[in-house]
Amino acid sequence: MKVYTTLMLLFLFSFTPSIAAAESIIVVANTADKSIELNRQQVRNLFMGGIMPYDLKAIALPPENHTRVLFNTKIVGLTESRIQSYWAQMRFTGRKKAPKEVEDEMSVLAYLLSHEGAVGYLLAGTPIPDGLSVIFTVQ
Repeated sequence: MKVYTTLMLLFLFSFTPSIAAAESIIVVANTADKSIELNRQQVRNLFMGGIMPYDLKAIALPPENHTRVLFNTKIVGLTESRIQSYWAQMRFTGRKKAPKEVEDEMSVLAYLLSHEGAVGYLLAGTPIPDGLSVIFTVQ
């Protein structure tokens, strides 16, 4: 029984890196300057309407999308309800507009390819077409 338990634990831990990779988020951009790299705070500012050193436009996935939930948790650090409340307040006061939302991950790639300066987020491991670059990765 002890050997069986040990083998099961080894088996489960052997899949940990692939599970972690599936939960990683990449931030992808269509920019003329392929050397742009952002830090976590800059990415958060970009998607929450803060000041940015570059002329970039954020796009987001719908609230129920799993990738968006991971992005909000790992980068923004707020729940979806808090983010929705923030954007409602910004719209009401006329100060900022929420990022444009697209349907799914394939729509993110299509939008990025056709709009220079656009930035979106995807799960790590998503094939990135030529012309786009990864500007931030979070595990």
